[in-house]
Amino acid sequence: MSAAHEFRQPATCKITVEEKDIADLCAYLVNARVETGRSTPSECTLTFDTIRLDDCSWMVQDAGIFEPWKKFKIEANFGDYAEEVMSGYVRTVKADTPEQMGDAKVTVTCQDATMLLDREHIRTPRSREDEPMSDREIAEEIAGGNSLSVEADDGLSNISLNQDSTHIQLLRDRAAANGFECYIREGKLYIKPPQLDGDPQPPIMVYAGARTNCLSFSVTHDGHRPDKVRVTRAPETGTVIEPETLEPDLTLLGKNAATSDNAGLVPFEWQMQRPAGGSMEEATARAQAKANENAWKVKANGELDGSLYGHVLLTNKPVGVYGVGETYSGLYYVDTVSHVFDQNGYRQSFKLMRNATGQNTEPESDDSLSPVR
Repeated sequence: MSAAHEFRQPATCKITVEEKDIADLCAYLVNARVETGRSTPSECTLTFDTIRLDDCSWMVQDAGIFEPWKKFKIEANFGDYAEEVMSGYVRTVKADTPEQMGDAKVTVTCQDATMLLDREHIRTPRSREDEPMSDREIAEEIAGGNSLSVEADDGLSNISLNQDSTHIQLLRDRAAANGFECYIREGKLYIKPPQLDGDPQPPIMVYAGARTNCLSFSVTHDGHRPDKVRVTRAPETGTVIEPETLEPDLTLLGKNAATSDNAGLVPFEWQMQRPAGGSMEEATARAQAKANENAWKVKANGELDGSLYGHVLLTNKPVGVYGVGETYSGLYYVDTVSHVFDQNGYRQSFKLMRNATGQNTEPESDDSLSPVR
């Protein structure tokens, strides 16, 4: 084992409810599973054994800890430091008391702060012709009213926009209109394009001797996804509008774009249905988003040993993968991560995406343990 690995401690989970550590109750924890996704809410499922006490109350469900809408956080504890896996609110509590008392279980489900933005169906004008608002301004207004900070790009400027939905439904639709991602992490609302140029997370190492932290890795390169998107907006009376062809415009995560341009075939373009949107600008933005999504032709999945990796792998960020050959080693974008804490330790199952092939980076060091992100 390398020097970078010598002081590595087994990872455990730390759970707090209303900012209070529930270590005593964690003695009854069977497993904790957290599902995180690039475009889906983060959800945590906690499964506890529970026992009936002498006063006929039950250890877990009657402890007064897990109640809907209490603030919740789960972290991966690596000994000298901890990193957040997700935070949010308790959503549901389910107590099962089967015939055999020893099999009684309590299952607690928690969701990130998108749950807070999904409480009310609101009908209100958000932007008028005489008072246009950008999508960033709308996000800031909603976030500020719900005790969330926000990090958002300007996005489209709306001449006319009415809300007839919950806040999160509106924000996701506006994100889709711009080709942005919409998610909440550590109390901050993000509405931004995919962040492909940011600093990569600590690398995933496959077949790397003492540096190995990946238990399994599989990659699929699907060529039958279009390289470009062709879109036509309905013309106004008496006008002719030529179709517009859009190519992906995201940063390449490799040396060679994953396209069929050099295959000697006819251009691989698919016609897109007329996008929703009240302006040509929005229609084009939605079509561009579709072109970018189609560019993720290289998909990978695998599993990390969380203790050996020494970090929480985050979605919506790049990560390097090394040890799988020149073609498929390099930077990927993290799509989903499933975190599991149980008697076997801490495992992270991941799905990654790539819009290119060919290795264009190398890990700078074998020391991936620094908690600085």
